[in-house]
Amino acid sequence: MTFQVTVKPSGRQFPCEADETILNAAIRAGIGLPYGCKNGACSTCRGSILEGDVHHGPHQERALSTADESKGFALFCCAKPYTDLVIESREVLGVGEFSMKKLPSRVAKLERLSDDVIVMSLQLPANERLQYRAGQYIEFLLKDGKRRSYSIANAPHADEHLTLHIRHMRGGLFTDHVFNVMKEREILRFEGPQGTFFLREDSRKPMVLLASGTGFAPIKAIVEQAVYERSERPMVLYWGGRRPRDLYMHALCEEWARTIPNFRYIPVISNAVAEDNWTGRSGFVHEAVMADLPDLSAYQVYACGNPAMVDAAQEAFNKQCGLPRDEFYADAFTSEADLHKNMIE
Repeated sequence: MTFQVTVKPSGRQFPCEADETILNAAIRAGIGLPYGCKNGACSTCRGSILEGDVHHGPHQERALSTADESKGFALFCCAKPYTDLVIESREVLGVGEFSMKKLPSRVAKLERLSDDVIVMSLQLPANERLQYRAGQYIEFLLKDGKRRSYSIANAPHADEHLTLHIRHMRGGLFTDHVFNVMKEREILRFEGPQGTFFLREDSRKPMVLLASGTGFAPIKAIVEQAVYERSERPMVLYWGGRRPRDLYMHALCEEWARTIPNFRYIPVISNAVAEDNWTGRSGFVHEAVMADLPDLSAYQVYACGNPAMVDAAQEAFNKQCGLPRDEFYADAFTSEADLHKNMIE
């Protein structure tokens, strides 16, 4: 059975099958609903059901509680229709500009930057090119049918390869293979581009770029894109890690601070020990932003990293720093292990 979904306030409509999530149907129809993880963990796709009924698949409690669901909120990445629907969601312009592709790729290079971070470079077939926006991600299609998502770490113009920053999750099916078995020239298949976390080039607002760990990857692409477009918008990058070694491209960020006009870099470490000889900022990275910029009402924020950091930053920036809710753009990195914590069936 096919149902009709109407999006407010735009009034755009698209069909959705009974066994299909609202988000997948919207993507198929070229409707730009915001989304990130696509598995009920990050809440980026959260919206309201104004008319009609849906049922939810498994999702995280923090993304959508039972109480919020009873108030009419929904996660469109795991909600399927029982009836025709009228939903409320802010649409993202430009999402359907580049079509999603399934492509083979060859591992061109594996460069270990730290004990637990590898930069993987992928080479596409000679007759193929992936068009995407800086900040978007791809999903590897594994042989067992599972998927693994990684942000593209270079801007579309910047390299003949796609580069990804992969952190080793011990016991993780894919990252164990990458760190212990994978060799250059291995063939991988992926689908992309995906996600609505990308640089909004139509704005002139100053940008706060907020990253933790390998959440730096899409932020790097966004910086490269802004420089390529000769943007004059001020940018300040706050990059947080537990130890200094987690800031695996620290030297690059320092070079940006020296060479890019209106760019500043503030590294923040939360768990430095004596042997680190760390003399820089300490504590939680989002709190460093709040200390420096108590009024964010005129800013855009791009945040990427672990879900706890992203959630804390969004709540604090909106409630305490006056950041408009529609100027916080986020991509929360969720591991396979994280997906099984606090799940609502």
